[in-house]
Amino acid sequence: MKVGISKNIAKEWVIQRGNKVEGFLGAYFAGSIAEMQEEDELPRFSDIDIMVVVLADEAPLKLGKFVYNGVMLEVTFLSWNQISSVENVLVSHHLANSLRSDTIITDPTGCIHKIQSEVSQHFAEKKWVRRRCEHVRNSIENSLKRYNTSVPYHELVTTWLFPTGITTHVLLLAALRNPTVRRRYVAVREVLLEYGHADFYEKLLALLGCAHLTSQRVEEHLDELAKTFDAAVIVAKTPFFFSTDITTIARPIVIEGSRELIQSGYHREAIFWMVATFSRCHKILEADAPLELQQVYAPSFRNLMLDLGFDSTEDFTRRVEEVIRFLPSLWEVTEDILSKNPAIVTK
Repeated sequence: MKVGISKNIAKEWVIQRGNKVEGFLGAYFAGSIAEMQEEDELPRFSDIDIMVVVLADEAPLKLGKFVYNGVMLEVTFLSWNQISSVENVLVSHHLANSLRSDTIITDPTGCIHKIQSEVSQHFAEKKWVRRRCEHVRNSIENSLKRYNTSVPYHELVTTWLFPTGITTHVLLLAALRNPTVRRRYVAVREVLLEYGHADFYEKLLALLGCAHLTSQRVEEHLDELAKTFDAAVIVAKTPFFFSTDITTIARPIVIEGSRELIQSGYHREAIFWMVATFSRCHKILEADAPLELQQVYAPSFRNLMLDLGFDSTEDFTRRVEEVIRFLPSLWEVTEDILSKNPAIVTK
């Protein structure tokens, strides 16, 4: 399906359904769809991200992924407070990237257009690009310094994984690229090759623990993930913010999308989202499945983590410290990209 057609279907949902949300102020496209041309083919295993802005102190829980007229949408709510300050948007890597161009679907009061126009004017200024990079770097460090080994295993994994994974975002932001979620390692590889830091890419993979893995081994882990995913879908009852990522309709994005990466030669790049999904599935199993079922699927998760170098709680502590020690070298490469990027405006 062409991007233009899929976006029209998404707009239809906003007009027919989305604007019925209490406090509705407007909506805009976010994520990779915002950078695609109307005549492009919508990539397989992709959804369309829509941000719905509401006049509320706190945004409602996101709707997440669902299919509307043959197109998978992912709808997230934002409170007006989150985007009402131009400075707050410019510092936030997710908000700034989505509002760098006019992707607004509807804006009855004009308030979103006003913010977007100002964000667009300042987005590429070096001051703000560096501040976005610093914001993510600080987030990594602060998260890891609060690391707690007393939590359940799946949380132990995610509290190491996500700060480790957003090391890629620091570099993507310096290159003015979309800080993508599932394909972040593919995207950062392209940036590092472009700016002459191919060797640094291997260091990022080593930090994740997957630099040595073969395609065959990753596919074996994916097969086990698929079994765990299906089990979690069956028992899931407790709502989590990621609940719609672990559903039958989302399965192709996670499982087949990962398989496509592996078969395209990006098997190591598939690891991040596979680990994230394993962790989320086990959070669901812990909440909603009997202990016997949890124990059935625990070994496959631990086998993947063993391949990434985790055999004990001490390994998690050691790897957290490795990421913190890695930050100065990450910042050196970030500064080099900032200095070489011709699209960055110095003021």
